[in-house]
Amino acid sequence: MIRRAAYVALLGMALAASPVPSAANTLPVCRIALLLALDVSSSVDAHEDMLQRRGLAAALIAPEVQAAFLNAPHSVAFSVYEWSGRTQHHTLLDWTVIDSRQTLLESAAQLALSKRSTTEFPTALGHAVGHAARLFREAPPCDVQVLDVSGDGENNDGFTPKQAYNAFPLDGVTVNALAIETFGEKAADLGAQPGDMVNYYKRELIRGPAAFVEVAAGFNDFENAMRRKLSRELSVTVLGQLDLHP
Repeated sequence: MIRRAAYVALLGMALAASPVPSAANTLPVCRIALLLALDVSSSVDAHEDMLQRRGLAAALIAPEVQAAFLNAPHSVAFSVYEWSGRTQHHTLLDWTVIDSRQTLLESAAQLALSKRSTTEFPTALGHAVGHAARLFREAPPCDVQVLDVSGDGENNDGFTPKQAYNAFPLDGVTVNALAIETFGEKAADLGAQPGDMVNYYKRELIRGPAAFVEVAAGFNDFENAMRRKLSRELSVTVLGQLDLHP
C-alpha cells in the first residue's frame, strides 16, 4: 500500500516546485524512452483510479526504482498518458529526461496530483497502442523505446492491439504490460477468473524482445507491481537483451 508520509511529501514538493519541463528532440541521446499508459476506462472506479495514480507516484520514489532510473551512464526519457475510449487519451506527464533525483521526484509529484480526464468510456486498447506511436514521434532520441500498458480489462471497442501493430509505425517498440487482476464481486460481474488478464496480455498485447507481463493482485497491489515492473524494465540486464543495432 502507499505510505501516507511518502504521499504527503510528494504533495508538498509539488506545491513548491515549478512545472516539470517537457523534453525537446534536441536533447542528448538517452538509453530508453519509457512511455506508460494508465487505464481510466469505465471499469476503473474512482477509488481504483486513486490507487493506481498514487501507486505510480509512490513507486517512482521507491529506492530501488530511483536507482534503476539514475544509476546508469545514460538518462531515461519518461512520459505517462491515460487512456480509455477510441479518442480519449490524455497526457499526464510530457516527455521528461530523468537526469537527476530532483527531476524524478518532481515528475512523481506531478503524477500524484494529476486528475482523471474521463470516467465514461470503454476499453479501446488497440487505440491506446496506436496513440503511443504519435507520442514516440515526439520523444527524445533514445536507444530503446518501451511502451508499458496497465489495465484490468480486455479490449471491447475499436480495433485490437494486433491490428494497431499492423497500422501504426511501432516497429522496434517493445510493449510490456501490467495486468491488474480482479477479484470478488467485480470479478463475478465481469465473469473473470484469476490469470485471465495475464493470459490475455501475453496473447494479444506484449511485443518485442524480452517483453513481459507484470501482475498486480488487484488495485491495492498496483504500487508493488509497478515497483517490480519499473525495476525490471530499467535494469541493465533487460536492456542488454535487446537488439539495439539490427
